[in-house]
Amino acid sequence: MIKVVLIDDEPLARSIVAEYLQSYSNIEIVQECGDGFEGIKAIAQHHPDLIFLDVQMPKINGFEMLELLETPPAVIFTTAFDEFAMRAFETHAIDYLLKPFSKERFDKAMEKWMKQKAAPQSTQALIEAVSAQQEEQHQVVVKTGSSIRIIPISEVLYFEAYDDYVKIHTKDGYHLKKKTMQHFENTLDAAIFARVHRSFIIQVAQITRIDSADEVLLKNGVRVPLSRKGYTKLKAVLGL
Repeated sequence: MIKVVLIDDEPLARSIVAEYLQSYSNIEIVQECGDGFEGIKAIAQHHPDLIFLDVQMPKINGFEMLELLETPPAVIFTTAFDEFAMRAFETHAIDYLLKPFSKERFDKAMEKWMKQKAAPQSTQALIEAVSAQQEEQHQVVVKTGSSIRIIPISEVLYFEAYDDYVKIHTKDGYHLKKKTMQHFENTLDAAIFARVHRSFIIQVAQITRIDSADEVLLKNGVRVPLSRKGYTKLKAVLGL
């Protein structure tokens, strides 16, 4: 049997998918979830072969949920997303169902998945392709063990490169996110955050002073290195 999890905050949307799946005798819906947090628990418990995932949900969206999974399962997205995201879905060969969708369109998505069995790496490629359009402009979702925390972007003091991760520093310490510095530079508001060094992105409002052309002092006493390119960017942001 193929195990399936439905993750959507709209009960009606989940019921439509469940109804459409009744014609597939080899599929079992092991759980329905109303948000991304429930989805993470359900995936850890059932290890589904396929999930139907809404993109726009409260607290954390579908992409943020996938980022918190070590090995994302195959996904068919159910979404009312914009045209940019539609192109990204198509580019990475992961299907999507644009709400409202018919049984005929649903069956085409299922046929495509059955043939291709979308791989986790395809899901990860999609996340990277569209994540700049997501909530990271306003919040960052991090996972430490079994604990998940939503950090408002305004609480981030600075970002620091750390091997294959990025340290997200707040007044309470730091959290690790498996992202690149380039990702955050592309995602964050350039008027609020400036990449001052290849290993550092700082919140401009946290600057106390620029001690020299190669160092910045933050309000919490941390000294951040400043590259020549970063110094030029920072001057432009500060209007110097």
